[in-house]
Amino acid sequence: MSVVAIDQVHKRYGALEVLKGVSLTVDAGQVVAVIGRSGSGKSTMLRCVNGLEQFQAGSITVAGHKVEQDQAKLRELRKDVGIVFQSYNLFPHLTVGQNITLSPRITQGVGHEEAEALARKVLAQVGLSEKFDAYPDMLSGGQQQRVAIARSLAMRPKVMLFDEVTSALDPELTGEVLLVMEQLAKEGMTMLLVTHEMNFARSVADVTVFMHQGKIWEMGPSKELFEQPKTPELQAFISGGVK
Repeated sequence: MSVVAIDQVHKRYGALEVLKGVSLTVDAGQVVAVIGRSGSGKSTMLRCVNGLEQFQAGSITVAGHKVEQDQAKLRELRKDVGIVFQSYNLFPHLTVGQNITLSPRITQGVGHEEAEALARKVLAQVGLSEKFDAYPDMLSGGQQQRVAIARSLAMRPKVMLFDEVTSALDPELTGEVLLVMEQLAKEGMTMLLVTHEMNFARSVADVTVFMHQGKIWEMGPSKELFEQPKTPELQAFISGGVK
């Protein structure tokens, strides 16, 4: 069953068409990686899925929610959809535990004790149990990104979106974040991720999507896509872009 259904989506900024009729489905428990050069429309598509960008044509349904520019409906959508960005966006004046419990308490009405237990559980999931009382500036970039993932997990989402979450990290810290994401995949989390990490896409994602010039140029089972690219554009991208 499809948790994410993107159907013929068009997105324009003025005269510039960034998405040119994109269609994609993500099934429950599936990990779908989106690759492609900068400017190909990857992040724009992801932001449309969460209602952060308004699209002009087509439709998107996520976890039973039709994505529309209606604030009440968007609030309901975002209870089921977690998103983690390149920048961690943690509140510097709050502890790690407070950063994580904030949304469940405000948006879901979770009580203080339940929220704290939930925060400790998701911190353990990302390997940071001992950081509950730490402040963000006491953490490395990789640890901050793992807290950002934990914060999304605390909302108990049905699907997780990741937008280039490792691109601001050095290789060692990148590895620790990717391990957390790999573990989430093993636990059956439905994930749609935009990434430059080709090896991660090839080994962890069930399906890889190659975007080019605002379109889905090629897609298929990850190993197959990387081993037998069908278009010269993907061949060129893989030969020049594998990390």
